[in-house]
Amino acid sequence: MRVLVAPDKFAGTLTAVEAARAIATGWRRHAPDDELDLAPMADGGPGFVDVLHEALGGNVLAVTVSGPFGEPTPATLLVVEETAYVESAQACGLHLTRRERAEEASTRGVGELVLAALDAGACEVVVGLGGSGTTDGGAGFLAALGATADRPLDAGPAGLDGLGSVDVSACRERLGDATLVAASDVDNQLTGMFGAAKTFGPQKGVAEERIPVVDGRLEAYATAVDRRTSLLPGAGAAGGLGFALLALGASRRPGLDLVAEATRLAARARAADLVLTGEGAFDFSSRAGKVPYGVAQIAAEAVRPCVALAGQVLVGAREMRALGIESAYSLVELVGEERAVAEPAEALAELAQRVARTWSH
Repeated sequence: MRVLVAPDKFAGTLTAVEAARAIATGWRRHAPDDELDLAPMADGGPGFVDVLHEALGGNVLAVTVSGPFGEPTPATLLVVEETAYVESAQACGLHLTRRERAEEASTRGVGELVLAALDAGACEVVVGLGGSGTTDGGAGFLAALGATADRPLDAGPAGLDGLGSVDVSACRERLGDATLVAASDVDNQLTGMFGAAKTFGPQKGVAEERIPVVDGRLEAYATAVDRRTSLLPGAGAAGGLGFALLALGASRRPGLDLVAEATRLAARARAADLVLTGEGAFDFSSRAGKVPYGVAQIAAEAVRPCVALAGQVLVGAREMRALGIESAYSLVELVGEERAVAEPAEALAELAQRVARTWSH
């Protein structure tokens, strides 16, 4: 039997690459003769560079960039021929920020990653958006590329108070003929009821009563840069980093689609008898561009069943099938939450072994 193993990361415990290997280990314990094809996935958030490196090869360059509060932060970028891939979460991820300083967090380090990609000779830079801890509208990103303003652009939304003008001409000069791609499935615009501050601010530490203030500052910033672009779908991605990219002419592609294309996932699904996917928490929000839903859609197009292994399964059978998943299995139900966190790889292997008993021929 041929099994395609295409999980996302299990946030906080396993990378997508580690999760795929753990599933394979457990599956082989029950069905050692099955042919397993490992295709770890990502949607543009944490793990984006690792997954693409696993699929495409290329050169991984280690760099040091500014973290959300200006501190030196290690990061990597992947160069494959003339295309570079960077992961915004490495420079401004939620794991690098502090909730009490949410309004000071900057995306400057992401701009520095793009500069490093350009210095490495990249003609196209793909920026994975997701998992950010910032809500600065990408102002810090623009500052790193040379933008100037009458207020500091790299001090988070706090620095945008009283902003009147922004000049991004130096950014366009620095980019030259290089193109940008924003890898994100988020459709939110920059400001307003469904904007970056209102939708994503609270999870990053922006207090409820501060949301109108932050949104107002992003509104003034958008007016100074490019008001029309701020209304485009995806401008609100990664706390508005999507806006800064779009304002510099970036195209937008769903992160999962980009990874699926790079890994030839559709062809690999057609060659399989069964598709396995997974993530930390499998719930109905998984439909919003997350890996399991995307993998399930590809499996459906290949007319192959898709099964999910997850840390927690928070949907019923009807919702599961609406997401294109035949069955979903919970790590926490099998081994308990404490062990799922303490020994995630072995626990996931045990779950995969149990799933193989049902699904392997």
